[in-house]
Amino acid sequence: MKEHSIFIEAAFLEKEKELKKIANSFQRNFSDILEKIIDLSNGNISNKLIESNEFVTNNTLQAENQTSSLSGININAEITLKELNLRSGEINPNEQLLNSISLINRKTLPLIENLINFKNNILNQVLLCKMYTANYPLLIAHIKNEAIMYHNLLTKVENKEPFTTNYLYEQELFWNNIMKEHAEFIRGLLDPSENELILTADRFSNDYEMILKNYTRNYNNLTAISLNETIKFRDFKIAGEEGILNCKIKSIIIPLLADHVLREANHFIRILRG
Repeated sequence: MKEHSIFIEAAFLEKEKELKKIANSFQRNFSDILEKIIDLSNGNISNKLIESNEFVTNNTLQAENQTSSLSGININAEITLKELNLRSGEINPNEQLLNSISLINRKTLPLIENLINFKNNILNQVLLCKMYTANYPLLIAHIKNEAIMYHNLLTKVENKEPFTTNYLYEQELFWNNIMKEHAEFIRGLLDPSENELILTADRFSNDYEMILKNYTRNYNNLTAISLNETIKFRDFKIAGEEGILNCKIKSIIIPLLADHVLREANHFIRILRG
């Protein structure tokens, strides 16, 4: 949610300076929440979670620094340094820890609701041709849907609702669709001269489209197919991010967005591996 706010702010022209301020405020509020969660997580999460590289990659700090330099948006690097230094430990869900997490969740939920409304208002204005942003309408809808998913997840946690098998299926479907849209964004944000990369991104989009169409036919096999596809897509994203950070790929992709979509692929891979 913090990074979504950065992408929104960076895509506005100066004309929308009031909206840029709102996006920046969301970024700072979610940064504060994230820092608190990192402090609580230290020593209370599994090593598998840390090694998944879904929190941070070796390139996240560089991507943040480049994005900050290019956009003028201040990004708190201390948060990323804390993530890089996270350690695992024996998880002890004691009452004090659970209460601390619950308190943060209850503060986060209304903030997510406000961000969802903010994204929705931007999307509606863009679709009515009353606002310009460098973000595709699909990208705005994409990050809005991620916020809705996050809100639903925290609501389930706070209401102590069980995570059923159907919920896991829904998550797999959700993230396959997210990967498909990532491929579409990458395809559209690459310079038209990057023919080979565009064709590769298009193939990934088509592959995920086929996975989504066949979702209800053979679930177990589809999970294996999704995992294999996402590992390949993750590797493509790694190469793409390095190319962007080293100015070897021509595109209008914000460096932090390249790292962001890579971490989401890492997250999905961990879910698929179970």
